[in-house]
Amino acid sequence: MITIQNYVRAKSLEDAYQLNQEKRNRIVGGMLWLKMGAGAVDTAIDLCELGLDTIEETEEQFSLGAMVSLRQIEQHPGLNAYTHGAAADAVKDIVGVQFRNLATVGGSLWGRFGFSDVLTVFLAMDSYVELYQGGVVPLEQFAAMKTDRDLLVRLIVKKTPGKFVYQSMRNQRTDFPVLTCALSELDGQRRAVIGARPAKAMVIRDTENLLTEKITQESAAAFANSVAEQTPTGNNPRGSAAYRTRLIKGLVRRCALELGGME
Repeated sequence: MITIQNYVRAKSLEDAYQLNQEKRNRIVGGMLWLKMGAGAVDTAIDLCELGLDTIEETEEQFSLGAMVSLRQIEQHPGLNAYTHGAAADAVKDIVGVQFRNLATVGGSLWGRFGFSDVLTVFLAMDSYVELYQGGVVPLEQFAAMKTDRDLLVRLIVKKTPGKFVYQSMRNQRTDFPVLTCALSELDGQRRAVIGARPAKAMVIRDTENLLTEKITQESAAAFANSVAEQTPTGNNPRGSAAYRTRLIKGLVRRCALELGGME
C-alpha cells in the first residue's frame, strides 16, 4: 500500500522538476503502477495542467506528450496509418479500455518495465524522448539509462519511411505478456525488438542481412534463429527461459513474414 501526504498540480515544468528533486516526492501519471507499490510519498506531483495530453502531428513527426493515454495511441488515425496498425496492436491487449484511458505514455516509458508493450513497439521506430534537463535523446539510449530525477516531457516519433509489425504472446488476452516482439524496416534497415524476456526490451539489428530483399520462409527462419541466439531470456511465473527462446523464434519468423507481405 502506498500513502501520499500531499498532492500538487504543477504549474510549470520547472515547478514539477524542482518538486521532483526531493527523493520522497513522486511524479504521478495514471497512478496505475505507482499505487501497487509500497511506501510513503511526501508529495504527489501531477502534470495534468501542463498541456502534455495531446498527440501533435506534422509532416516530419508525431509528438506525444507525457500525459497522452494509451487509448489515445490506440485510436489515433495518423499514428496508426504510419505504423501500419502496429501502435494499436501493441496497446490493445493492455488490461482493458478503462485502464488504457488512464495509463500514460510517460509512465509506460519512464519505468522501463520489462513487460512494456509500449517500449517494445516504439523502439522499433525512429523514436526519441524529450527530457526536461537532458534534452532530446534516442529512445534506445534512454532505455539504457539509469533512472534519475529528470522529467520525461514527450515522446517524438520521426516519420522515417518504414514498415512495422507487432505481435505478443500472452497466457490470457489481458494479462502481462510472456514475450513481446516488434519488427521494422526503416530506410531499408531491418531490426527486431524483443521485450518481456522478462527483462526490458532490447534491439537486435539485421547486420548480417539475413532477411533477403524479398523475405522468404527460409530468410525469416534464419533471422528468427539469429535473434533467439542473441537475446538473453529468463524465468518468471509466466514462462521459462527456454520457452521464451522458442517464442522468439516463432514470433520473429511470423513478424518477418508479415513484414514481407506474406501470411
